[in-house]
Amino acid sequence: MATRKTSSPAAARKQPAANPAGTRAAARAAKAAPQAKPVASAKAAATGTKTATGRKSTDTAKPKNKLVRDSFTIPKTEYQALGELKQRAAKLERPAKKSELLRAGISALIALGDKALVAALARVPSLKTGRPKRDDVPKA
Repeated sequence: MATRKTSSPAAARKQPAANPAGTRAAARAAKAAPQAKPVASAKAAATGTKTATGRKSTDTAKPKNKLVRDSFTIPKTEYQALGELKQRAAKLERPAKKSELLRAGISALIALGDKALVAALARVPSLKTGRPKRDDVPKA
């Protein structure tokens, strides 16, 4: 009685790793390769309902705003005021992050007229740009 092999020679070979260590370029190329997207049904696209993948159809979806990271210097009193505003918002049962408070302030400034914006800017002292000197570090 002859014994038969259960696995083929191709299956016996090891499969290469999807992203070998140290090949970031290969990972970027794989990420940049176009992916096949499921086609939404005409009814789903017309009504803005979810597609088979659970995502909303692209016809009615809002484009995402890109986020930007930035750093800046503000006086300590204004930084403390941010903390007080955070506590105040929490007491009003609407907790807010510092970035939300800053964005709300920007939104309020946008709503001002030209004269009111100039007056608001006049109430804020101008600061030197750059990092502040560290007073608490002893000089060697």
